[in-house]
Amino acid sequence: MKNYEKFYINGEWVDPIDGLNLLDVINPTTEESIGKIAMGSAKDVDAAVKAAQEAFITFSQTSTEERLKLLEKICSIYMERSDEIADAISKEMGAPINLSKNAQAASGLGHLATATATLKNYNFEEMSGSTLIRKEPIGVVGMITPWNWPMNQITCKVGPALAAGCTMVLKPTEIAPMNAMLLAEILHDAGVPKGVFNLVNGDGPTVGEAMSAHPGIDMMSFTGSTRAGIAVAKGSADTVKRVHQELGGKSANIILDDADFYEAVKRGTKHMFNNTGQSCNAPSRMLVPESRQDEAKQAAKEVAEKTVVGDPSSESTTMGPVVSDLQYNKIQGLIEKGIEEGAELVVGGPGKPDDLNQGYFVKPTVFANVSNDMTIAREEIFGPVLCILPYKDENDAVRIANDTLYGLSGYVSSADPDHALDVARKIRSGNVHINNAPTGINDPFGGFKQSGNGREWGIFGFEEFLEIKAVMGYAQAKK
Repeated sequence: MKNYEKFYINGEWVDPIDGLNLLDVINPTTEESIGKIAMGSAKDVDAAVKAAQEAFITFSQTSTEERLKLLEKICSIYMERSDEIADAISKEMGAPINLSKNAQAASGLGHLATATATLKNYNFEEMSGSTLIRKEPIGVVGMITPWNWPMNQITCKVGPALAAGCTMVLKPTEIAPMNAMLLAEILHDAGVPKGVFNLVNGDGPTVGEAMSAHPGIDMMSFTGSTRAGIAVAKGSADTVKRVHQELGGKSANIILDDADFYEAVKRGTKHMFNNTGQSCNAPSRMLVPESRQDEAKQAAKEVAEKTVVGDPSSESTTMGPVVSDLQYNKIQGLIEKGIEEGAELVVGGPGKPDDLNQGYFVKPTVFANVSNDMTIAREEIFGPVLCILPYKDENDAVRIANDTLYGLSGYVSSADPDHALDVARKIRSGNVHINNAPTGINDPFGGFKQSGNGREWGIFGFEEFLEIKAVMGYAQAKK
């Protein structure tokens, strides 16, 4: 890894305006620095926004064909550097290398390719009676992205924004920023015009707030915690900019009595431990019939005990560390809270796994006999901690599932697809997965309630970056 002491603004790597303020990027496996980044200020944001505003004048007028060629070039270079991106993600946020290659880095290419395919088939103009309806790029987009799926969350914004003809300023997470710097190099080498893509590293209270409040930014696209999302919305309010948010979750996984019960519990538990539980759509509340909770406990325990926790660089590792000491301590506190409030600890618990004294490693943990008013059932833990909640009947299961501030994802397992769909229709969330079906790259991704607003991925994410213009009188003028 290397130090990144400059920002990417107006097609060049430039020094911070207020001087060099460096932050260590910590490898969560070794707890040691793997590089440094410069931290920006409001002045750097202003320079990036001005470059983006100037570039928008011409980039917004480029043809579909021009943007298609650009995106195809980006995809080509991205493929060449995919292993490098995967290695960076694994080192800076702890994803096992197989997950980093096959999902973390691969999702970046998936979103870029999807944006290309969407643009290829998109009609920006259509007639409605005698009125011409145009869909035009919204303008300069401010983007703030998280550390848990860093490249996924960057490219599902950058790809469609480029396709739509927008310009942008990106503030990637300061915790895992190296992959974003690699993407900036890829975009530069692909020939993205000056000012179209700009990157300023920094923290939320400084760079993030400056972006939200900046009058030159037309839209804020934010992914992260609900707490930070509220701050972005408040900061954006005075300039009445569009705010798109993909926030937290506390997703319910309803295992119906007619499911292949053992397999459904195993699938849900494995999914919960994927990415060390650091996914906003993780199925963290498993709802099972009261009479079958012991079966669920046994199946979940077996999965936890077979989970290979260790060095992310090893191909045998299935779960790496959590991202930081702050995250580790938060998770430990919530595990302790679960025990204190009377949840049954099935497996795992406080402290690090045996023989892992270095690194931010958490034991794969399962709680049972959890009631929905317990802290571990209400708060997003963002770690490998599964809560098993018993329900009386299906109406009770739906009630528990919807009794949350969040509404990002839901899960329903049943041998009968129609039965599962009937329950899925009652769940208040943006996504519902039947029998743990994965999210498709073209499917709309986003939530209800305090899980955010708007959608990402595919055509749904693409259209978030467009404004609608009605041109009256065009038909008559042509006659």
